[in-house]
Amino acid sequence: MISFSISRFPSTSPSFSSQPSATVTESFRLDLYTTSSNTPSHSFEHKVPSDVKVGNFTRKSGRRVMGMNPIEIGDGGFGKNKKKGKEKIYWVCSNCGYTAGQWWGVCRSCTVAGTMKEFHESKTSEVHSKVNGFMVLEEDGVGSWLPQQQGELRPLRLIDINRGLNHQHWRIPLSGSFGNEVSRVLGGGLVPGSLNLVGGDPGVGKSTLLLQIAAMISEGGNDGEVYPVVYVSGEESVEQIGNRADRLMIESDIYVYSSNDIEDILKKVRDISPRALVVDSIQTVYLKGIMGSPGGIIQVKECTSALLRFAKTTNIPVLLIGHVNKSGDIAGPRVLEHIVDVVLYMEGEKCSSHRMLRAVKNRFGSTDELGIFEMSHSGLQAVSNASEMFLSEQHLDSEILAGMAVAVIMDGSRTFLIEIQALCLSGSTGSRQVNGIHASRADMIISVLIKQAGLRLRENAVYLNVVSGFILTETAGDLAVAASICSSFLELPIPNDIAFIGEIGLGGELRMVPRMEKRIHTVAKLGYRMCVVPKAAEKALGTESLENMKVVGCRNLKDVINTVFPKLVKRS
Repeated sequence: MISFSISRFPSTSPSFSSQPSATVTESFRLDLYTTSSNTPSHSFEHKVPSDVKVGNFTRKSGRRVMGMNPIEIGDGGFGKNKKKGKEKIYWVCSNCGYTAGQWWGVCRSCTVAGTMKEFHESKTSEVHSKVNGFMVLEEDGVGSWLPQQQGELRPLRLIDINRGLNHQHWRIPLSGSFGNEVSRVLGGGLVPGSLNLVGGDPGVGKSTLLLQIAAMISEGGNDGEVYPVVYVSGEESVEQIGNRADRLMIESDIYVYSSNDIEDILKKVRDISPRALVVDSIQTVYLKGIMGSPGGIIQVKECTSALLRFAKTTNIPVLLIGHVNKSGDIAGPRVLEHIVDVVLYMEGEKCSSHRMLRAVKNRFGSTDELGIFEMSHSGLQAVSNASEMFLSEQHLDSEILAGMAVAVIMDGSRTFLIEIQALCLSGSTGSRQVNGIHASRADMIISVLIKQAGLRLRENAVYLNVVSGFILTETAGDLAVAASICSSFLELPIPNDIAFIGEIGLGGELRMVPRMEKRIHTVAKLGYRMCVVPKAAEKALGTESLENMKVVGCRNLKDVINTVFPKLVKRS
């Protein structure tokens, strides 16, 4: 049987050459005894300065020393600490990517229930010590993903940094009407070294959009020079991509590659050194050594991080395609949208050939812009006059149809004219059905018409619709909604050459909306004869000429009814 004792005593020792001779040290001695002898068979002594902090206790305090390494007997050493690799278990939210050390029924970050998934990670795994998504293979195949070059990095003064980021000539230009629409959404062109994510429903045209953008980048924009561009697909073969390019009549210097291994992809791209890289899609690629299958939370995060580091180090812009889930969000962890520089959403109805491209995140430009395209057999074509898709055809008998009014709205810097349709049925239960308008906003407008304009709509069923599936979100369309309801209720049609701009208050008054002057000028350029606006807008414009268009200012809804509909009665 072996017993031991630990003794502590202060002493003054000159053994520490860096300390003054009067430095007080504490000695710790371990004595080992056997049952047959009262004399220690082995003794071990260790000296520590008195002001050194060990564990949670300071030597100077005189309390019991904690935090010393465990003692192992028989291995020929003192104080060795043998740690064995243990598997780490953690939980990751599949919605936002939040990581927790224990399971939660509701994510503590996004408050969504049932999204915490269990993951296992080995502490001794060499994968996480060598591959963490921020590295890329060197040319010799040794080393790590994209070396940090710490010896060359240093803080720079802001005035010494190239400030050409916001200048148009610094971006990669996209020419033509199609390129102008894409550049409008991106903020003026594609930024070198940026990581761009494009999401959308299946079949909306994401692959077609990026293949056309890749061809435009390869053609060189306005300078005419041809540049290499790499298009990587993890979903299609090179023959299938070539078939689509043939249908789109694309004959550019594009390198097509089909692979799912992100390590192999980046190695091939480094050899080509292209002007841009397209990856279709981020949910189909994987990183070796990282747990999970392609499209999983960890794989998507690490692959995106690897592509981000690649883009920032090589100054090559990367465009990614992202799938969306049933709720309309990009599939994968929410952190994916935080990693990238630009997030674009492509929208479109299955029954319509029109597509809309929006920026929901843009570190290099505005998120208020909107690009409009039309899908044809030869690809996406830019729509020059966006108002055409929101207005019905100008039939010869259109003036005899009541319940239609034209609203002037803005999305970003673009002005649209959309058609609002209303149908009032008397003798019904007073139900209200809306499509393209917020139900609460429609209820408010109908209530104001009942109270302030005197329309007897209580016993009428009211149906509201916005043409072409557009969602009316801004208040500038209030007046057109009210005018369409009045037209249907009074059975008096409104001619197609009259537009309405204005917000309606609870008192029935008409209020100004932002950028009124630009809206009115757009209506005048499209050949409209009259534009009904709030009285304040008429005063603000003054006597400015508007190309033979008359601007009529009204104070409230009663003025609108008395100004517009009596003239229609006389004409009929």
